[in-house]
Amino acid sequence: MDSVNASYVARDLAHVWHPCTQMKDHEQLPPIPIRRGSGVWLEDFEGKRYLDAVSSWWVNLFGHANPRINAAVREQLESLEQVILAGFTHEPVIALSEELTAAAPAGLTRCFYADNGSSAVEVAVKMSFHYWRNVGRARKRRFITLANSYHGETLGALAVGNVQLYKEIYQPLLMDVITVASPDCFARAPGQSWAEYSTAQFAYMERALECHAHEASAVIVEPLVQCAGGMRMYDPVYLTLLREACDRHQVHLIADEIAVGFGRTGTLFACEQAGITPDFMCLSKGLTGGYLPLSAVLTNETVYAAFYDDYVKLNAFLHSHSFTGNPLACAAARASLALFREDNVLARNQVLAAKMGARARELEHHPHVAEVRQRGMIVAIEFVRDKATGEPYPWQERRGLAIYRHALSRGVLLRPVGNVVYFMPPYVITPSEIDLMVDVAREGIDLATCA
Repeated sequence: MDSVNASYVARDLAHVWHPCTQMKDHEQLPPIPIRRGSGVWLEDFEGKRYLDAVSSWWVNLFGHANPRINAAVREQLESLEQVILAGFTHEPVIALSEELTAAAPAGLTRCFYADNGSSAVEVAVKMSFHYWRNVGRARKRRFITLANSYHGETLGALAVGNVQLYKEIYQPLLMDVITVASPDCFARAPGQSWAEYSTAQFAYMERALECHAHEASAVIVEPLVQCAGGMRMYDPVYLTLLREACDRHQVHLIADEIAVGFGRTGTLFACEQAGITPDFMCLSKGLTGGYLPLSAVLTNETVYAAFYDDYVKLNAFLHSHSFTGNPLACAAARASLALFREDNVLARNQVLAAKMGARARELEHHPHVAEVRQRGMIVAIEFVRDKATGEPYPWQERRGLAIYRHALSRGVLLRPVGNVVYFMPPYVITPSEIDLMVDVAREGIDLATCA
C-alpha cells in the first residue's frame, strides 16, 4: 500500500472497530482511507478513485459533495446546529414534516423522528404495540415477518428480521415473532410470472393472519425488495393483498422503506406501486441524500389520536433520541426532496435504469448466472455453482469477496451480498460509468466462478 494510505490504515487499525466486518480480514485486505468524494466517485489519499456502485451502503442519492445539499447544510449551520425537540421546535423539522407528508402515500400525516433505520423500526414496533394497549387490546403484542427479511440490528429490529447471519447468535435476547414464507420470486417455477408466484405465496400470510390476528400487533415487510437478504424481489400484488388482509384482520402494516424509499424502486416510495398506504412507514438512508443520520416514522391520525390524552393517563409515547429532528439533517433532507421536485429525477432515473438493466441482462447467458433481476434503480445478479439446478456456492468459499477485491483493483466499489452482485448507484451516474460498473462486475464474476 502507498505510504500515505498506509499511515491512515495503521492509525485506523489501532483503534477503529469497523461494522459488519471480521477485523482479521484486514490483515490481508486493509481498509481504504478516503479523503474526498465527488459525484459517484470516492478518492483515496494517493489519488486512486473508486466508483461508488453501492451508494455507500445505499444512502447516497445525488452524489458525494452535492453542491446544493452542501449549500443547504452550510446555510443551516450558520443559524442552528441542534436543539432539543421536546418542548421546542424549529423551522427545518416543521418544513420537512410538511414536505414528507405531502409526498407520502395518502393518510400518512404524522412524523416521528429518530436518527437511523434500526431506530425507526424500533419506533414503529413500539408504537404499534403501544397503540393496541392504549385502545384496550393489550393481547395484540406479536409481530409477523417474512422469511429472509432484514430490518436492522438493534434488538427489536433484529427480532422482526429473519436473516440468520445477523440474528442467530442473539436469538436468546429476542422476542418471539411469527415468520411467514417470503414472496421472493427467485423461487418461482419456470414460466410462472412474478405476480402469479407472489399471489400464490400470499396464502401463507393469509393463514398466519387467520391464526394469529387476535394476538398480532403488526406485519412488517420491506416493500418489493428484500435488500440485505440478497436483493430478492417480489411483485406489488403481494402488498395489495397484504393491505386488504391487514385491514380485514385488524392488524397494522409496517412498511420498512429505509432502503427502498426515495426512488430506489422507480417510484418515490415502493408502496406506490401497489397503490397502498401502510399504517407506519419507516424512512432513513436516502432521506438526507446520504448526508447525515436521520430517520422518520410516518403514521396516520388514528394512531396519533390513541396517544393524545391527559398526562395522568400515561398514554404518551415516551420514546426519544438526543438528536431527534436534528436541524442540519433536516436541512439536508429538505434539499434532497427539493432535488426530486425540481430536477425530474424519477423520469431521468427511468433512462438510467433501462441502461443498467440492459447491460446487466447481458450476463443472463453466463454459465454461472442464475438470474438477473431489477426493480427500478436496483439491479442484482445471482451467481451459482450449477445453473441448471440453482445450487449455490458454499458461503464459506467467500466468492463474493473475490469479486469485491477485483472490483477495487479496477476502481469500482462493489459489495456483493453473499453470491449476489448488485448495483444501487447514486442517481448522478452516467451511461459510461454504468458501462464500467457492469464490465467490472462481469470480470469479477468470471474470476470468482472459474474454478
